[in-house]
Amino acid sequence: MTQQVPSTEPELAGVRNFRDVGGLPTVDGRRVRQGVLFRSGHLAHATEGDAAFLATLGLHTIFDFRNAADQKLEGPDVELPGVRNVNLPLSDPADGAEFWKMVRDGDLDQLREILADDKGAARMVASYRSIVKERTAEHSQVLRALAEDSVPALMHCAAGKDRAGISIAVTLLALGVERDAIVADYLESNAKHRRYKVRRSGSTETAYTPEVMELLSPLFDARAEYLQAAFDTAEQTWGGVDTYLEQGLGLTPAARDHLRERLLD
Repeated sequence: MTQQVPSTEPELAGVRNFRDVGGLPTVDGRRVRQGVLFRSGHLAHATEGDAAFLATLGLHTIFDFRNAADQKLEGPDVELPGVRNVNLPLSDPADGAEFWKMVRDGDLDQLREILADDKGAARMVASYRSIVKERTAEHSQVLRALAEDSVPALMHCAAGKDRAGISIAVTLLALGVERDAIVADYLESNAKHRRYKVRRSGSTETAYTPEVMELLSPLFDARAEYLQAAFDTAEQTWGGVDTYLEQGLGLTPAARDHLRERLLD
């Protein structure tokens, strides 16, 4: 499997799952340029030190894929001077609201009912498929913006794993990055210091037992099968990645060339 260039980024205090995706190899021998495309979890809890570091990146645009419910729960992103913030929700606040409330507040029996017997993993697969199939306008907007003027850019959602993970993967597909390298970058979200901090109501003794955490793990893991479901959906729906990009997302060959020139060495 293709190995990613080792990361030299600092571990930020209030921002999870931050990294530069620069260095990833394309199928035609080029690499994603360092310092032009970043990914992370939300920036709502960024410390002053985190914000100072982010300000050194020269960001043009931050794409926030959280919905209104996420923003209410976590708060707005910190403001970085001179950076354009674009909110493009990739999930509906009403979609799964009761489910996620149960994840935060439900007791063990309730969690077993909604997550046991691979129901949690099946939900994640369905979500990835839906985001690829139904959020073509949003992904199109991101790619067109990157091709035109929006780099350096940072993409994030809440955990920086699912919605941002899909959007980064779509961007890397458009750049012609090797599939194994895309998956390897996605799986980096499993590193302990990158993982989203699960929030549950109740005492630590009851809210975070080993069985509870095992039931929740499919929701908070980055699993290759999830990203593969996204790839499969693009190929099954449009007949192939190139057709998905051109017909599904409206990315013309000329725009794709512009994108590659802006983001590749």
